Amino acid sequence: MTGNKESQEISVVGRLLSLEALVFVMGVASLVYGLATGSHKRTALGAAAVLLVILVYRLCRRRKGE
Repeated sequence: MTGNKESQEISVVGRLLSLEALVFVMGVASLVYGLATGSHKRTALGAAAVLLVILVYRLCRRRKGE
């Protein structure tokens, strides 16, 4: 029974990490597209998404170390 629960937890963590990676890639794409076209709204949205992912990653890493 515990093996099943562990595999479920691993799959949830895997989904969260892949979702985080997707948001990071989309943020970088939006940032680059905004810079290329001169759209301040897309540039700000991309920068916000990238910063948010970095902050979440750093906070999770810090809590895991405690």
